[in-house]
Amino acid sequence: MAKHVVLLRDKNKGTLTKELLLRHIGHLRSLKAEGRLHLCGPFKDDSGGFILIEAGSEKEAMDLASRDPFIREGYYRSLEVHELMESGEHNNWLMDDDQTKGNLKD
Repeated sequence: MAKHVVLLRDKNKGTLTKELLLRHIGHLRSLKAEGRLHLCGPFKDDSGGFILIEAGSEKEAMDLASRDPFIREGYYRSLEVHELMESGEHNNWLMDDDQTKGNLKD
């Protein structure tokens, strides 16, 4: 399974209720219990939020993100899902990756 970044955008400010927040937390807890949730939280500038999940495909990640009550009930009006190419010592920080090579200036 691959890691996917979910970006929650276009917050409908002034509509958050405690009940909605609890449903959102329940969704996150269920993702965590399934071993899918790695990291999540709102942006400090109150412009949106971020969820890092594992899924078998970008479509599956979108399906999981779309189940979030914050999305279903319109607290966030849009979301983006992107598969993450995790870099680190284990893959030489993507130095040998075709995408990296394709973006290098000659």
